[in-house]
Amino acid sequence: MTFSHLGELAALGTAMCWTVTSMAFESAGKRIGSLAVNLIRLLMAMVFLAIFCWVTRGLPLPVDATARAWFWLALSGLVGFCIGDLCLFRAFVVIGSRLSMLMMALVPPFAAITGWIIMNEQLSLQDWTGMALTVGGVAWVVLERKRDEKGNHVGHPVRGILLGLGGAFGQATGLVLSKFGMGDYDPFAATHIRVIAGAAGFAILFVFIGWWPRVFAAFQNRAGIARTSLGATFGPFLGVSLSLVAVQNTEAGVAATIMALVPVLIIAPSVLIFKERVTARAVIGAIIAVSGTVLLFL
Repeated sequence: MTFSHLGELAALGTAMCWTVTSMAFESAGKRIGSLAVNLIRLLMAMVFLAIFCWVTRGLPLPVDATARAWFWLALSGLVGFCIGDLCLFRAFVVIGSRLSMLMMALVPPFAAITGWIIMNEQLSLQDWTGMALTVGGVAWVVLERKRDEKGNHVGHPVRGILLGLGGAFGQATGLVLSKFGMGDYDPFAATHIRVIAGAAGFAILFVFIGWWPRVFAAFQNRAGIARTSLGATFGPFLGVSLSLVAVQNTEAGVAATIMALVPVLIIAPSVLIFKERVTARAVIGAIIAVSGTVLLFL
């Protein structure tokens, strides 16, 4: 493997990081609430990024970024963190991290369709086939009916599915805006801008909804904070930064395809750690969804 594959390696590292962070945030959200987790993990990431950039760049804050970079990266942070992750983190609590991350396999098709609508990017028959496979694989798992403790057949909560879709749309839009605004700027400093904007957005939101007392109370839950810290390390610090390294060093579609491996990577940890009962249909559906994403960007 040569250095020319830096983007692909970074994308694979992103997928691994997001596998860890999704499970950490699912556990934390059940203890201290998904809204509190959203803000606390961004505040932690701000500290991690400030220290890292101070050591590697000599600048604890991204003061060398252009006004254009600040605008587009901040907008990306608001869309990706405040809208996308707000939906995704709530989905973690409602339907679990495994199914929520399966919904993230829809990010590349969403990005492709957005490019087709807004920028008139042409889609081939292979592109449409790949999107159909991805959507079909996700739908097949989502529509699966399981038995509850009383033996009755139940489906997945519609609210959780809609939250997952909102998370996928926010992630896709945030990734496109990040690539557009970053250019050749340092990926970790670019992530710092996104995190600052996201944290500011949540801080303002919490003022209006009166959520700050719950945030302060969340710090009393040591287990919840420990899991949030783990998720912050592998999420907005390492994971998001590596995703920007990926899109900076390879095609966005290739990066998105590799990062979409999370639904497959997360199956084994879900069984081993959360003792989740994963059916053969769920495994096959995840593989079909990822295969569609790969076909989309071949």
